[in-house]
Amino acid sequence: MKHKQAGIWAIILVMILMLPACQGGAGTNMPGSGSADSASGNGQQQEGDAAKPPAEHEEQGGPASNTGASDSEEEGDPSKESGAASDPAMAAAAAQLSKMTDKEKIGQLVMVGIEGTRMDDVARKMLDSYHVGGFIFFKDNIASTSQAVTLLNELKKANASNPVPLWLSIDEEGGRVTRFPEEYVKLPSSGKVGSGNDPDVTRQVGELIGRKVGSIGINMVYAPVLDVNSNPDNPVIGDRSFGETAEEVGRQGIASMKGIQEAGVVPVVKHFPGHGDTSVDSHLGLPVVTHDIKRLHELEIAPFRKAIEQGADVVMVGHLLMTAIDEITPSSYSKAVITDLLRQELGFDGVVITDDMTMGAITKNIDAGEAAVKSILAGTNIVMIGHDYAQEEAVIQAITEAVESGVISGEVLDERVLATLALKQRYQLNDEPADMPDIERLNEDTRAVLKEIK
Repeated sequence: MKHKQAGIWAIILVMILMLPACQGGAGTNMPGSGSADSASGNGQQQEGDAAKPPAEHEEQGGPASNTGASDSEEEGDPSKESGAASDPAMAAAAAQLSKMTDKEKIGQLVMVGIEGTRMDDVARKMLDSYHVGGFIFFKDNIASTSQAVTLLNELKKANASNPVPLWLSIDEEGGRVTRFPEEYVKLPSSGKVGSGNDPDVTRQVGELIGRKVGSIGINMVYAPVLDVNSNPDNPVIGDRSFGETAEEVGRQGIASMKGIQEAGVVPVVKHFPGHGDTSVDSHLGLPVVTHDIKRLHELEIAPFRKAIEQGADVVMVGHLLMTAIDEITPSSYSKAVITDLLRQELGFDGVVITDDMTMGAITKNIDAGEAAVKSILAGTNIVMIGHDYAQEEAVIQAITEAVESGVISGEVLDERVLATLALKQRYQLNDEPADMPDIERLNEDTRAVLKEIK
């Protein structure tokens, strides 16, 4: 029933947006009307003392937002409205949204990459001119711990004039997918961790991943992988998966997700609706999955359903063509996948982010800007453009033109952004600078957990 809250939030949002006209102010009488910068706590505390998500997050099993539903969805049960209105993160986010310009809102729709190891003029332009909602960092952005902390702090300082703190995100799964320097003891792959069949250990590893990325100021990590390793010829998943059955992957993946959340970092489960049984690397081309819908629900989709039931914050949608769901449109910009399946059928009411729109699965088949607009209309909250400044600007411009022309309506824009703002509020993000972490303490804890992994 979660997806039915969308109509409620649209009504609440409209009422909040009308407050300035009714009260002669800017909605400042709403509970939690301050910006995310003024939220209590420090979302970027030192390693070992990271802020956990508020207790209400764990009690409710994830954010109360639902911004991806289509305009035609029926309104939710009015009896649920009082419970929804009691969510302080959502109330603060709605008040914050009411004060933002369209350009600032559009910025929250994108996650961009940065070139090099220091902030350059183009990265500054992304903040000053486009008000981007966050950055993704790759191996070539992180030369050392001290350099990485300096870079992230530079970006946060440059974002000070913007009303919303930044997502600072990274791929850090353990095993072969790591972006961190040699100063940190490496964590094993998810396949190695999952082979132990001990969710408690997996949860500890997840918490270590969260502490590791949080130690330099990262607040979002693209993990855990919930793809089932059902195809030994898969060129991209393999030991990134926790196992070969939906049950294994669901149990271990949720344990990892919970551990990351406990470290005060936002986990992103991926790659919905399931990249495990593919023979094409989506970095290079578009994988096609032809299994029937019964098989997809039993294997590929099952771990995501369980994660959603257990409070997933963010779902990454991969670049896949699943013909049983949508014969024409890749999942990353398919309404049938994002709204009909993920939002409505599975009841996910959190944040949806795409995989990188500069991957071959997209660029070899469609203009990235066009795909980004289609993705937002399909129900996505954040579009990732991880490489190439020219491509990043082109995508932002395409989204801007879609908003200005009404292709993306004001209502849809507000709905998509509201979920992101609420999640930033819920995790108490801010742009305060991070201190240098205690790497040795983290390494000692990592070595202790490694002894438990057979």
